[in-house]
Amino acid sequence: MIRIITVGIYVGLLSIFGLTKVQAKTISTANLNYSILLRQDTDDTSKTTLDTIVMKDRRTLVKGIRDSLHVKVAALSPNISVQQMLKGNIAGLYVQETSGESGSGQSMIIRGLSAPVFNKNEIYNQQPTVYVNGVPMIKENSFVFDIQKYDFNRIGPATNLLAGIDISNINSIEVIKDPAELAKLGPNAANGAIWITTKAAKSGYRDLSVNSYFGMVQESNISQINAEYENTFRKPFYQKYATQSDYLNYVGYLRDSTNLDYYGPARWSDLYYKNRAIHSVDLGLTGGSERANFRFFGSATTNAGNADDTDLNRYHASFQINMAPFSWITISSMANVGRMDRDRNRNLRDRFAETRYIPDLYNPLSPNKNTYQLFLDEYDKAIDDNRTTQAQGYLSLKFNLKPFNFVSTLNFDYNEGVRDVFYPTTLMGGNNYVSNYFGYNQRLMVNNALNYTKDLGTAHKFYFEVGQSIQDDIYKYNYANAYNGPNDFIKINVVNGTVGADDYLTPNTYLVYRYTDRIQTRLISFYASAKYNYKDLLTVNALVRDDASSTSQPGSRWFVAPAANASWNMKNQFLKSNKVINKLNFDLSWSRIGKPFSDDRYAAGPQYRVSAGWALEPTIPGYNGVATISRPYTSGWVGYDIRSPYTDQLNIGLDASFLDNRIGASATFYIKDDNRMILNTPIPAETGYASQFSSGLDVRNTGIDLGLDANIVKGDKFNWQTGLNVNLNRNKLKALPGGLNELIVADRKLKIGESIDKFWLYQNNGIYNSDNEVEVNPADNKKLTFEGTTLKAGDPRWKDINGDYVIDNDDKVLTGNSMPKISGGWSNDLKYGNFNLNINVVFALGHKALNQSVSQQYDFINRESANDINSVREIFSWQENADLSKYAIYNPWSSVVPYRLEQDIFLENASYAKLRTVSIGYDLSSLNFFKSKTNIKRAYLYLTGNNLLTFTSFSGSDPELVEYNGIYTGYGLAIPRTYTLGIKVDL
Repeated sequence: MIRIITVGIYVGLLSIFGLTKVQAKTISTANLNYSILLRQDTDDTSKTTLDTIVMKDRRTLVKGIRDSLHVKVAALSPNISVQQMLKGNIAGLYVQETSGESGSGQSMIIRGLSAPVFNKNEIYNQQPTVYVNGVPMIKENSFVFDIQKYDFNRIGPATNLLAGIDISNINSIEVIKDPAELAKLGPNAANGAIWITTKAAKSGYRDLSVNSYFGMVQESNISQINAEYENTFRKPFYQKYATQSDYLNYVGYLRDSTNLDYYGPARWSDLYYKNRAIHSVDLGLTGGSERANFRFFGSATTNAGNADDTDLNRYHASFQINMAPFSWITISSMANVGRMDRDRNRNLRDRFAETRYIPDLYNPLSPNKNTYQLFLDEYDKAIDDNRTTQAQGYLSLKFNLKPFNFVSTLNFDYNEGVRDVFYPTTLMGGNNYVSNYFGYNQRLMVNNALNYTKDLGTAHKFYFEVGQSIQDDIYKYNYANAYNGPNDFIKINVVNGTVGADDYLTPNTYLVYRYTDRIQTRLISFYASAKYNYKDLLTVNALVRDDASSTSQPGSRWFVAPAANASWNMKNQFLKSNKVINKLNFDLSWSRIGKPFSDDRYAAGPQYRVSAGWALEPTIPGYNGVATISRPYTSGWVGYDIRSPYTDQLNIGLDASFLDNRIGASATFYIKDDNRMILNTPIPAETGYASQFSSGLDVRNTGIDLGLDANIVKGDKFNWQTGLNVNLNRNKLKALPGGLNELIVADRKLKIGESIDKFWLYQNNGIYNSDNEVEVNPADNKKLTFEGTTLKAGDPRWKDINGDYVIDNDDKVLTGNSMPKISGGWSNDLKYGNFNLNINVVFALGHKALNQSVSQQYDFINRESANDINSVREIFSWQENADLSKYAIYNPWSSVVPYRLEQDIFLENASYAKLRTVSIGYDLSSLNFFKSKTNIKRAYLYLTGNNLLTFTSFSGSDPELVEYNGIYTGYGLAIPRTYTLGIKVDL
């Protein structure tokens, strides 16, 4: 990859200086300014043409066959985010799309989890960095979760920032996994990197491209139920276990069979699931001369889900300009701007989690269509506006001072989110609610690099580079929520007088709570690298960095990070005359990269916090509560012994092609060690603290990335090319803080030598049909107990692992994995004449999921009596979602909670394979009508279907809709079938 970018830049510079015949084309590489700074190479370019560069760019951008996305094929699908573009297309990259809601959060994990995931904010710290034309996009900071009681959704618009990148403006996408390549990018790339290059400005004649598609998402086909079904479901439990008191307390909405709201026709899905239109149009314009050229791109896209009227409207614009005022200097610049407006779901749970106010849940939403429409009419009085804006760009100066080259780049990335919310009293049990969120993330980065090339004859080539970078990040939010306004017509506080005065807010208006936080982090880096190339046989690179982060403690603020790699051309060494083997390369690469902390809480050591809440609401003060300064007793103690984490990675790879390059194969074995990571560990209550943040968590991921490309049929009219990528990955816990061998955190157990994504569950062996079946301890003649309660008829037969006749945590076992052991994709490209057919299958195998949706359905007694966030029954609960024959009829009134989630009867195989995309297209350029239009260079018509078939044994709606912790809640909106008709025209 390095040599390709340098070849492109070098030829581009030669063209500008008038030294080559391809000058009208090669200035287009000027937008790769950051690439030349960090991913350079020094191959001889004297005989390189533009076509050669493009061919190499597609074939070997990064080591491995499937590390680069086939953008032209991916652009035929209405993918709205980078995660969706890459899903199943890159070995070692696993995408989790936990909801089909347009613009909602998605995650990417490269080569396994680097740390346990206890809650949603943990996943933010394991995402790879996405680079757009060399600009590292700033990630959402997870510190906003500190003021949330529930982490179902992030406070604010919670829009996926990577949904703001339009694939129609992308030239290439690479997933960088090579350790030495990542080391060049520094600490930002410790979790891997996604390298996006947009279509470039270029000189020559004006080029105009117009792309557009129109389509629809298909409504889901479900089996609706009403109260009669629910009553039938509960009947066996009441017949077998209920007392007279239990019958008297039978829930009201199921008692009256004449109540048509619940026992009438269940037609709620007519309003919830709908066929929705989606569409997009974009325009790209390039032009200019050898000395100055430009590219403009603009697009407007509407994407939608098939449930709950969710959608995303996106507007994007990009402008690039390159200038070469003198033969020794090139000036390049880029600016991207965008906006996303999102209509979110109307789930009760998400609303109550935002408001932290739970009204009476005794009577759930009615499945009756007319009654549900009344609820939607009231929801129309609410406000839920979500807006995200983004801006990104660079300014680059390149000086060609032979034999030296100097590059200086200023990068910036900025995004802000705004959410305005109002819920009337009719939705809030007589209360009303208003909130406002404004937050932004800002990155400013300066890079400088000086490089020098020296050739000793034709056999030996040397390349040296030194450089530095300074990065400044700011994360800030202001959030306020309020309750109990005077009426539903006043949706904001009425302001009188002067700020700070007693009458600033009108009396008897909302009861207001305000939150604000700001984090500023800095990263400074220095590096030096050297490269040696011997003929066309051996290439060796070495790099050393020294990085300092403001989020680290003073004792470990600077981190020295070395890296090295070697590439051996075994084909030229041993098999130069062999006609069967066309390529055979061996690669060895290793690096150590520092991992800066995501916030500054660890840098200061022991600290105080402002707290005015109570146990159930730690961040909401009581009425007239006075905030006080206190130690972080509940959030966790921070000491002075926290050292900076880092990751060590080793790659051993083999890349080959055969039979005139008709078959290509690659295999890469890797070891990835994430060391000295932070874990919030429980500590004795005598200290006064619930937990402490400690370093010393070590996790190892080992695996193999496999790739295969083959031209099955290669003819004049018919061609068939197939590609397969597979990743096999295992993770293992190597160390815990304080030298512990195992640790229990909430409902998870970590144990040295075990996987960090295993479930910790009771083993269920059936049911006790009578009291006599309960095991008796021969030592004291006492029956088996569960946490102090004697088991009896109707209770689960949980396995007593340690044989002490007490079922407790000591009898839980680590079983299953939430992350797949095998993942990948299979693509097929077929061409006949002017027709193209592309078929793409994705798969994930060997992982499991806990079905919380079924657990809660069976645990109806406890859910209805609790009246908390777990008792919420959504409108989509009125559908069949469980195989009722799989579960025993336990006593739901038992104090042991027989249908508790943490047991293996709810653990299901979540493996799946999906026919994700089928696309058929026709090149219209060959038609006489288009041949006569000399101003039309190309016209391509296509029809695409997405998410067409799913093969799985999972009982839930979709095995992809499993949360990051491996739990299926049933809340993820369906990933819909999508059909689009589009056309691409180049003028």
